[in-house]
Amino acid sequence: MKAGKPAPIQRDWASKTLAGAVLGFALAMGSSALLAALTDSVPLVTRSQLAMWLVPPVWLGVLGTVYFFGSGLRAWAWLGAACAALYGGLFLAGVL
Repeated sequence: MKAGKPAPIQRDWASKTLAGAVLGFALAMGSSALLAALTDSVPLVTRSQLAMWLVPPVWLGVLGTVYFFGSGLRAWAWLGAACAALYGGLFLAGVL
């Protein structure tokens, strides 16, 4: 790339954003459920606050890093696989 030429805008930013928003929220909710299941010895008031406050950092973390994927399709595939693994593990563990 030449020094004076700006980098081209990628066309799949909308797909990446949508993958990060939808599947990132699903990952955040699943990680919240996992935390609540792993801390069942903690009182309910504290455990529910911990699980609730875990959602925004996970969701925004996924949403912020989704642009490192090479394409929107890869973002959907990897995040979808992560969601399937997380929820499958929760289902097999009897949490869901």
